[in-house]
Amino acid sequence: MSDVADDGAVDVAEDAADEVAVDVAEAAEDAADEVAVDVAEVAEEEAVEDAVPDGPVFEAADRRARIVADGEGVRLSLDEESCDFRWDEIGAVETAAGRFGKRFTVTVHTPDRRWYPIEIDAPARGRITEWESQLDAVLDAYFDENA
Repeated sequence: MSDVADDGAVDVAEDAADEVAVDVAEAAEDAADEVAVDVAEVAEEEAVEDAVPDGPVFEAADRRARIVADGEGVRLSLDEESCDFRWDEIGAVETAAGRFGKRFTVTVHTPDRRWYPIEIDAPARGRITEWESQLDAVLDAYFDENA
């Protein structure tokens, strides 16, 4: 009878050892996943920090249109369409305010005599003046007319 009791004790010990091994493997896998997530989060934070420009940034948008001008260039978006211009691809940037309305127009001209206008409805007429001064600051910082 002692052989049967010993076999039962061995089976219980083996089962316990298997459970411990599975628990250790799962804990190691969880730790590896946490480290991978931490590394990914740090990399994402560094990418966001690198993407934030040091100089001025201009951004204006309404329900359909958006313009962003920063150290990389000018990006225009209307609904699902968009176009990006690097500073070396831009010949001139022109702004115009609607005479009576709240419409702000920005036109990007390229050296090959093409132009790309976008109109943005301002929430208030005074906002257009603010947008013009912000865009001028970006153009002064990044746009080189002699390039």
